[in-house]
Amino acid sequence: MSEAMIPYGRQDISEADIDAVVAVLRSDFLTQGPAVAAFERTVADHCGIAHAVAANSATSALHLACAALGLGPGDRLWTVPNTFVASANCARYCGATVDFVDIDPLTRNLSVPALRARLADAARTGTLPRIVVPVAFAGLPCEMAEIRALADDYGFAILEDASHAIGARYRDRPVGCGEWADITVFSFHPVKIVTTGEGGMAVTRDPALAARMARLRSHGITRDPAEMDTPPAGPWIYEMQELGWNYRMTDLQAALGSSQMRRLDDFVARRAALAARYDALLAGSGLTLPPRTVDGHSAWHLYVVGWNEERSGLSRDAAFMHLRAAGIGVNVHYIPVHLQPYYRRLGFRPGQFPAAEAYYATALSLPLYATLDEAAQDRVIATLRGMVDR
Repeated sequence: MSEAMIPYGRQDISEADIDAVVAVLRSDFLTQGPAVAAFERTVADHCGIAHAVAANSATSALHLACAALGLGPGDRLWTVPNTFVASANCARYCGATVDFVDIDPLTRNLSVPALRARLADAARTGTLPRIVVPVAFAGLPCEMAEIRALADDYGFAILEDASHAIGARYRDRPVGCGEWADITVFSFHPVKIVTTGEGGMAVTRDPALAARMARLRSHGITRDPAEMDTPPAGPWIYEMQELGWNYRMTDLQAALGSSQMRRLDDFVARRAALAARYDALLAGSGLTLPPRTVDGHSAWHLYVVGWNEERSGLSRDAAFMHLRAAGIGVNVHYIPVHLQPYYRRLGFRPGQFPAAEAYYATALSLPLYATLDEAAQDRVIATLRGMVDR
């Protein structure tokens, strides 16, 4: 009998999590109730920030953030190719133009020198971005202080895509603290650090941005008389102030998220311990191991190695298939966004962002999640070493 597949990521659901969801099922509110506000407060308190706006996904939260920041037709958003497509798509939802800035080959995050050079060129041609979206790939924060300095010089807003990075720290501050980004977005998909099933959150210091995101996530509707064009005739009156969407998170999701947040520090510590164990047991393997930075402490959403074809005699693609056949659920993060057919039809082409493309050609995400035990990790490592130590 073959051994069970080890996934690259999975959720950790406790009895306390289940009890929290059941309590909501027994309550008066399944959605638009108090659990959402409580979850928002929990995340805001973790980040040390004033405002948090929950949404039904991080993709929705990115869209809300772009809309609240005023992105629209004729505007530009820049992000990195090494990310999930949502980091770029949020601009297209607003009718804006997308462009990309290559990554640093070592950190796999946005290259600050590349951004600086692109901004200088854009300033000369009148094509500066309205928003830049740095992505904390795999849970490692970007060089946010340097990006903030450039934002102050060139006048763009920073929308930090920290979908991988709740629980991470930068310069000893929690990611999402608001010191460097105008808005930070987190994801709560099941393979992320904390899960709500599906779900996302946008955090900000700016009360006006928070209020607009909260209104837009619920059809652009307000029930606050102070925000209405005319005095309400009765308590049933609501006004649609602008065109919004139904991006609401349910109380079921929020209750699960609040319960999960109680274990956030434990989740991150366990992932960090497993990452350190990978580092030690894969040392000398010829694989490129994940980066560390002085200022950033990763949340370890992913553990991505660079495959060594020369040493193993196998291509990355062949290694992927061999590992999957052996019950090791590796994955690849990410296909560069500019190579997707939709973006190619917008004029992007191979070779434009060579660092991201070179990284992708060797990338292999190994199993990493809080409930991964050492025996399963040993199996991953033994299989890998059997492929490269021949």
